[in-house]
Amino acid sequence: MFKGFTLAHLSAGFVAVLVGYTSSAAIIFQAAHTVGATEAQIASWMWALGIGMAVSSISLSLYYRIPLLTAWSTPGAALLVTSLAGVSLPEATAAFILCGVLIAIIGYAGWFERFMHWIPLPLASAMLAGVLLKFGLNAFVSLQQEPLLVGGMLVTFLLMKRLLARYAIPLTLLVGILIAWFSGLMDLSKLSLQWAQPVFVMPAIRLEALVGVGLPLFIVTMASQNIPGVAVLKANGYEAPLSKTIGLTGLTTLILAPFGGYAYNLAAITAAICMGEEVDKDKSKRYLASFSAGLFYLLAGLFGASITSLFLSFPQTLILAIAGFALIGTIANSLQAALADSVERDAALIVFLVTASGISLLGLGSAFWGLIFGLIARFWLVKKRAV
Repeated sequence: MFKGFTLAHLSAGFVAVLVGYTSSAAIIFQAAHTVGATEAQIASWMWALGIGMAVSSISLSLYYRIPLLTAWSTPGAALLVTSLAGVSLPEATAAFILCGVLIAIIGYAGWFERFMHWIPLPLASAMLAGVLLKFGLNAFVSLQQEPLLVGGMLVTFLLMKRLLARYAIPLTLLVGILIAWFSGLMDLSKLSLQWAQPVFVMPAIRLEALVGVGLPLFIVTMASQNIPGVAVLKANGYEAPLSKTIGLTGLTTLILAPFGGYAYNLAAITAAICMGEEVDKDKSKRYLASFSAGLFYLLAGLFGASITSLFLSFPQTLILAIAGFALIGTIANSLQAALADSVERDAALIVFLVTASGISLLGLGSAFWGLIFGLIARFWLVKKRAV
């Protein structure tokens, strides 16, 4: 099972978790503060999220031998920041449980897998490319802010891609950390080591909270997280048992919601980091990268806010750079799959542009609207032409 495990797998897992925590942990802290969570309860949220992602990622990766990585719902956390005002923590907990129940039902009933058959690969790939584009761009935008740090990482990345492609990302990350350390860009002053303690919150049912928080959280998680997560798998040539996988994320949410695990889903951006050729030329071994990410999730959960503060001690420019470099291959593959079919090209390009625009309408993100506009364009341009 672990034959062929390398530093590249371990590094990809670490980078995936690093990017996930540093890109959205602050949003989760803000959401927890909005609902009036105490410091101990916020630490419990980080414990529950870390443990939930660890258990689901490790079990799915090892059982199916596919790089299946789960994550917390980042757009869901952003939604909570705006929708939890006036909602108590017990009422929010009940809404989290409702979200988990709905995700589990749509997963285990097989409805999600049937729904995905209606989304052509070029459109799904275009949506993924649109989601990832900003990460590729930010890697080079950050070059303007920290030319020494990002420039050194870029030179290392290009050299290693030519000389040691398999270790390009871990060596680039190592160089980045060393430059950041000697440049005084890392702040470890607030770092302390302590175990996280789970805190149980008894749910309290209030219809307004269930409808106003639970249902939108479910919709945003399915539309803005799980569909891009499936697109990542398809773009990299993996066929996963989607219904069972989605069902497990719902079940995980249901179990850990009272401790702060508000919503789990398939990872998209961080999963892509574990699926590139840089991780392993043999795609059948790349599940070891998502397994490694699960181990780092476990550490992050057990040490809660301590691990989060460690991740947050890295300069933002380092995170932007390493994420962008790690995703270059996936962006290229996604664009190639999206534009390869001339018949589907116009609709796929619309999906890509709308998704990359970052628009948000009715509380739903650009990935959802990119897919909707693309499907409408495809129906008009392709289906009508066939008729």
